[in-house]
Amino acid sequence: MNALCCFALRFSLLIDVSLVLGDLLSPQNVTLETLNTHYVLQWDWSQQTAVNSTVTFTAQSLAKYKARKQAHKQDWQSVCVNVTEHRCDFSNAGLHYFGMFLLRVRANTAQQSSRWVQIEFCPDKQAALGPPSSVKLNSVKEDLEIIISDPLSSTNQSMKELSQKMYYLIQYWKKSDSSQETKAVLKTESNVVMLSNLDKWTEYCVRVQSCCAYYNKSSVFSDTLCTQTGGDTSYQKIFGYFLLSLLFFLVVPLLWFCLNKMYTFIKSIFCPSIQLPVYMQELCFSDSDMPQLLDPKAECVCEHLDLNSAETQDTGAAVMDLLLSQDTVMHSRHGSGDSGVYSTEEDSCHTHITCIDVQMEDLCWRETVTKREGFLKKMKSLVST
Repeated sequence: MNALCCFALRFSLLIDVSLVLGDLLSPQNVTLETLNTHYVLQWDWSQQTAVNSTVTFTAQSLAKYKARKQAHKQDWQSVCVNVTEHRCDFSNAGLHYFGMFLLRVRANTAQQSSRWVQIEFCPDKQAALGPPSSVKLNSVKEDLEIIISDPLSSTNQSMKELSQKMYYLIQYWKKSDSSQETKAVLKTESNVVMLSNLDKWTEYCVRVQSCCAYYNKSSVFSDTLCTQTGGDTSYQKIFGYFLLSLLFFLVVPLLWFCLNKMYTFIKSIFCPSIQLPVYMQELCFSDSDMPQLLDPKAECVCEHLDLNSAETQDTGAAVMDLLLSQDTVMHSRHGSGDSGVYSTEEDSCHTHITCIDVQMEDLCWRETVTKREGFLKKMKSLVST
């Protein structure tokens, strides 16, 4: 009977424990992703154990030496509390690089919590070492200069101050031959390295790896950089440069000459240097749509008539009488609408007769032109006699 009572008591206790802890699974595959002093705790968790509940996670850390004493077991530092992500960043949790720590994580719901999953972590031994923060490659005549910057911690501190016996492994090779057998390796602790005994005018490629001799740790290689070495300029290149410069100084003037000739030819076609006569320009560029036979504002100068006969004076007088009679007829017909000015000049037995162009009205311009033609014929007949 007593044995039966003890069994019933133990069974009830197991049921109570299962109600609190057994229904919620703990996180699985707990790992730590590290690089220099960047530490991120990661885990997996199955959502089938709490379909109708919101599950969060809590992650804590504790120095390993405190876990040995019962009084310090309550000194766990909570880094992530009730987070929904399956990761927790311990980079700023105050984990000393040369210390040893315990990290743990569990799942939580509103009713219960899972068991803690705990791992040990020693940063100096377990944290991965990163590659150099930067690598620069410069060509110095026939050599190559490599400038290496140390990998940095989460607080921008050089890892050389934390990692013991840290050095760099440099690989370099010709870009034209990148097989594994042709890669040369150089080990150095210096941040500035000069590669010598290289081929002139040859392109080399370089990459650098960080290493720690104490725990035999090594990083991935940095990005590959390539550059060409220098050297003395050969006579073939000097001659080639001379030919290029000579060709340049010959082609440029010839090209300029051809362009200038082409420009002159095109300009002579569209903008000729010979100007049109004034009367043609006025006719072409007049504002009026109708062509104008006579410009009312212009002075029409008749042809010069040279009278060399002995009867020059008598003939001139006759011409003047005819002009006066013609002017009288024009004034009688048009009144103040038409006007004319006549003048005669005698110089060394030569008489020059000039007439002012008569402005005509639109309705009688045909009649006036006919009379002027008859007038000119009379003047020519008098001159010929």
